[in-house]
Amino acid sequence: MSHKRIPKRKAAIAVGGVVALGAAAILLPNANASQDGAPDDAAAAPRTLKAADASDLASRLAGLLGDAFAGSYYDGENKQLVVNVVPGDDNNVIVQAEKAGAAVREVDNSLTELAAGARTLKSEATIPGTSWAVDPRTNRILVTADSTVTGDRWNRLESTVRSLGPGMATVKKSAGTFRTFASGGDAIFSGGARCSLGFNVTAGDGSPAFLTAGHCGVAADQWSDAQGGQPIATVDQAVFPGAGDFALVTYDDPATQAPSEVNLGDQTLPVSGAAEATVGQEVFRMGSTTGLADGQVLGLDATVNYPEGTVTGLIQTNVCAEPGDSGGSMFTRDGLAIGLTSGGSGDCTSGGETFFQPVTTALEAVGATLGADGAGAGDQAGGAGDAGAGDQAGGEDAGAGQDAGAGEEAGAGAGDASGQGAQNHSRTSH
Repeated sequence: MSHKRIPKRKAAIAVGGVVALGAAAILLPNANASQDGAPDDAAAAPRTLKAADASDLASRLAGLLGDAFAGSYYDGENKQLVVNVVPGDDNNVIVQAEKAGAAVREVDNSLTELAAGARTLKSEATIPGTSWAVDPRTNRILVTADSTVTGDRWNRLESTVRSLGPGMATVKKSAGTFRTFASGGDAIFSGGARCSLGFNVTAGDGSPAFLTAGHCGVAADQWSDAQGGQPIATVDQAVFPGAGDFALVTYDDPATQAPSEVNLGDQTLPVSGAAEATVGQEVFRMGSTTGLADGQVLGLDATVNYPEGTVTGLIQTNVCAEPGDSGGSMFTRDGLAIGLTSGGSGDCTSGGETFFQPVTTALEAVGATLGADGAGAGDQAGGAGDAGAGDQAGGEDAGAGQDAGAGEEAGAGAGDASGQGAQNHSRTSH
């Protein structure tokens, strides 16, 4: 299999708008390494951390602080972890967080209160075209409504948000429409549907496989690396809608080499493993329609109400994406797998909201391993890491009209599958 060729019209956009900001940084994985050299007697000062280290520290502090912990986020400018705490009788929690190296901020809303607000939204305002996620930077629930939420549905949403009380949630209006990003010019093909390969993994039985979006997995059973080509992989498990948007697809040939890497078009980035996302974290997304894009994580455990159904547990970002990028990889500059492209609104011209399936959750659900943990994942460049990146994928003759048409077909496939109770599929690979 050959490496994907980025069309000239897309390559020019990448060089002018993304590579200068993103890909060049990817080549310098140590550029944001911790500079924490403070002596022991200065331990109370916030430490300088990489995003992955900040995520680990946040997990430890969540357990240490208990009910006083009210979320955290990564301050990319200062390279610090900011931890929210609910003030109480025991001021020792603040001291503990500061000694651990976090910047501490006192807030009003506890995680329990925010979770209760999210449950109210689920029961009272599960409206297609809406989403919500906790934003630790504002200590509120960020509710987003797309352009289809108007009239009575908008009034219902606003009324529900008001019922949560002041300072609990904010509503943002999106100009676009929430949809899954499955359509033309993509890495993997099945009939009229096209999606992107996310990350190569090793399935629980040791066979080579890859992760992609669940709405792609419920749209078709078998996938090819070339439009109209012979199938090379078969869907083993798929979840959509419901508790995620992910699918495990196993390669039909057990001898397939499946290197743990992301194909950036003119180079590859080794993927060492999977990691949890952190709000404020810088991330990159690769998709066959739009290529490389970058942005920030805005929220975790997001709920998105797509036309096909509600999906929970997603990552909300401001990284752009377009139809055809579904299932594509989201990762860090130092090669950690973070997410799989699910859907959202907008495009790479006007921007928008985009949602991703956490890779860690998908791996746990399907029993697969990735990176250094995936012993069966081969290491030959040009192997299955490019399986979704055949020469025809997103080629220069794949015009906008063709992309749009494939999007309609893929979207319909996902919708039909979900309508037939396709929330949890389990298939035996051939």
